Amino acid sequence: MVCLPNHIKSHIACFLPQLSPVLSNGEPCVLPSRPFNSFGGYNSFSSSGGTHIHRNNLDTICNLFLILSVFIFPTRSLELMQARNMTVNRLCNRQVITAVNGSLPGPAIRVREGDSLIVHVFNRSPYNFTLHWHGVFQKGSCWADGTNMVTQCPIRPGHKYTHKFRIIDQEGTLWWHAHVPALRATIYGALVIRPKSGHSYPFPKPHREVPILLGEWWNANVVDVLDQAIATGGLPNVSDAYTINGLPGDLYKCSQNKMYKLNVVAGKTYLLRIVNTALVAQFFYKIANHNLTVVAVDASYTKPYTTDVIVIAPGQTVDALLVANQDIGSYYMAAGPYYTAAIIPLDNTTTRGVIVYRGASPTTTPLMPALPARNDTPTAHKFSSNLQGLKDGPHWVQVPRHVDHKMFVTIGLGLEPCAANKTCLGPLGARLSASMNNQSLVLPRRLSLLQAFYSNVDGVYSTDFPAKPPTEFDYTNGSINANSPAFFFAPKDTKVTKLKYNSTVELVLQNTAIIGVENHPMHIHGVNFHVLAQGFGNYNADKHRDMFNLVDPQIRSTIGVPVGGWAVLRFTANNPGVWLMHCHLDSHLEYGFATVFVVENGATSETTLPPPPADLPKC
Repeated sequence: MVCLPNHIKSHIACFLPQLSPVLSNGEPCVLPSRPFNSFGGYNSFSSSGGTHIHRNNLDTICNLFLILSVFIFPTRSLELMQARNMTVNRLCNRQVITAVNGSLPGPAIRVREGDSLIVHVFNRSPYNFTLHWHGVFQKGSCWADGTNMVTQCPIRPGHKYTHKFRIIDQEGTLWWHAHVPALRATIYGALVIRPKSGHSYPFPKPHREVPILLGEWWNANVVDVLDQAIATGGLPNVSDAYTINGLPGDLYKCSQNKMYKLNVVAGKTYLLRIVNTALVAQFFYKIANHNLTVVAVDASYTKPYTTDVIVIAPGQTVDALLVANQDIGSYYMAAGPYYTAAIIPLDNTTTRGVIVYRGASPTTTPLMPALPARNDTPTAHKFSSNLQGLKDGPHWVQVPRHVDHKMFVTIGLGLEPCAANKTCLGPLGARLSASMNNQSLVLPRRLSLLQAFYSNVDGVYSTDFPAKPPTEFDYTNGSINANSPAFFFAPKDTKVTKLKYNSTVELVLQNTAIIGVENHPMHIHGVNFHVLAQGFGNYNADKHRDMFNLVDPQIRSTIGVPVGGWAVLRFTANNPGVWLMHCHLDSHLEYGFATVFVVENGATSETTLPPPPADLPKC
C-alpha cells in the first residue's frame, strides 16, 4: 500500500468535503490561515480556526484517491489559495491590502505542460472577487477562466470555488490575478509552465529560473481609489511607486531595505520570467551593462531576440535569458513607465532591484542602467514589432490562411453624460467612458454571460456586436475632438459576437483619438492569436496587407496596440465558451472598454462546453 503523510491526508479531506459522510468521529480538518511555508511547501495544521470537517481512518480513502489520480490524470497539482486582508509596510506607511496566502506577490504555481491543476480558492477578504488564469486556454474548462460576470459570478466573502483545468499546448510564463476592479494590484502571482518530463526547452537549459513581477503600489486602499474615480467619472489617482516582486526599491522613501536582490554566479545563465502585473503602467525594463535574449512571450516561444531593453504592457509576459558575463560587481535592474497618454497624469518614478555577482564587495555601488525617455515610442515599437514566433518549435501553430470572419474594431476612450444634478470630473464635465466600435460594454449583474449561454437564457445579451464601426472617420486625427462631439458618446449595452466552432477570425484593432491617443494592451481570453502586422495612423487594407507576416509571426494573448495606430490579429475560435476581449488597463474595463466572443459548440463531446461545476458561485 502507498502511505501518505497525515497532513496530505488532511488536505484531501478538506479538498473533498463530499467524502464527509464517511469521515466521522475523528480529528477535525482545519484549513490553516497560512497554508504554504516560505519554501513553497505546506505548513502544518493548527489546532484552531478554519473550517472543520470531521473524519476518521482516512488511509483507505486517501490511498484510493492517490491511485485513481495517477491513472486518470498525467499529473495533478493541488493548490490552496486564500485571499484575506493583511498589513504591510511600504513607503513609510502601514497599509492594509488584500493578498493571497499572506504574501505579495502571491505564490508562484509551477506546473508542466499537460498537467491538471486543481486550485481551491477561499475568499477570506471583505470583497467579492474572482481569480483569472491569464493566458491559459481553458480548453473544455471555460468555467474555470475566472472572469467576473463573464464566466462566473464573484466569490463572495466567506465562500470558495474550485478551479479545475489542464495546461495544454503551452510552455513559458503566464500568471494569475484577481479579475475584479482594483484588486489585481495586490492579488497576483506567476504561473510557470515547464516542458513535460523528458522534454527540453528550445534553448540551453538555464542555471536558474527567476520570476520578475513588475507592479504598482498605492499608499491607499486601491479599491477606494478606483471607487472614487468611478463615482466622480474622472481618472483614478496615480500610483505612489512601482515595484519589482512587491518591493519598491531604494529610490523611494523608507525603502532602502525593501529592494529585490538577485544573486548570480559569473558565467551562468538565468531565465527571467517577467510579468507586468500593473493596473496602469507599461514598462521599460533594463539591467545595467547586460543584454537580454527574449525566448518567449505570453507562453509562446519566439526566435531568440537580443536587446538591452524589454518593453512590456499590463498583462504581458516575457521570458528572457540573462547571461552573467560582466565584471564581478553589482548592477541595478530598473523599470520605469512607457507613457503614451498626454492627457493622463503619470507616476514619473522608477523602481529598481539589484543583481549581485558572487564575490562582489558589499561596499560596491551598483551601476544604474539608462532607461529610455518616458515617451520613447520608437524604442517601444522596435521591440514589439521585431519579435517573431519560433516556427516549428514546441506547440507552434501555423497561421490560418482561410478567414471566415473579418472584423474592423475601433478602440479608445470616450465620454458618458453626467447624470442630472451631479458634478462629474471627466473632460467637458462628463464621465469617462470607453468603447469598441461605438459600443460600451455593460456586464450583467444577476447571471454570468456563460451561464446565460449554456442555459439559453434570453435577455442577458444580444449577438449583434458590429463587425465594423458605424461611421468611418479619420480615426487618429485628434482634431475630431472639436469637430465631431457626437463620437464622444457611445451607447452602453451587452452585445457579443457569436462564432462558429473552429472558424477563423481576422481582427483589425484601430486606435482612435476621440479622447487623446494611447497604447492600449488588448487581451483576449481563451485563445492565442498571431500578430500579423502593426503600425501607426489609420489602417489601410490595400496598403498594409503587404506587411503581413504569414510565416513566423509572434503569438500572443495580449497585444499593445500602438499609440495612434493599429494591429492585425488572426485566431481560430476552437474553444467553446464565452470569452472576454478587453483593454488590460484596469479602469478601462470599468469604463466599458471590452467586448465578448461566444464560441458555439463543436460536433463532438470533446468540443462541447461541459455543464457548470456544482460549486459555481452564485450572484
